[in-house]
Amino acid sequence: MTDPADDLIPSVFARDCTSRHVMADVTGKWGGLALAALHDGSYRFNALRRRVDGVSEKMLAQTLQALERDGLVVREVQATIPPRVEYSLTPLGTRVAGKLKELIDLLESEIGQVRVAQAAYDDRFHP
Repeated sequence: MTDPADDLIPSVFARDCTSRHVMADVTGKWGGLALAALHDGSYRFNALRRRVDGVSEKMLAQTLQALERDGLVVREVQATIPPRVEYSLTPLGTRVAGKLKELIDLLESEIGQVRVAQAAYDDRFHP
């Protein structure tokens, strides 16, 4: 039996829309960073944790599980001793991560302008 909500037009502005939940996973504190890192290629868990500086083991595991459930990340267990687990992007994950990388590149290239705005704000509201 299908859910009647499945027939609705997706909108991240609708509280119960699946797209809003996926958007939260992608744009959460660690989701975007994990996707952007995986855009560079596959990673083992600990290597990805080192790449995403500051994330705890627990938070990275939860983030990767959510992104895997959303169809953005693939967890591949290789039959070695000890087992080797690698994470990579699905085709959809690659498209999403590409957009995030564009945003990251824009922010990093304009960080000087951001710092000027922050300093002006701080001078005005926190003299």
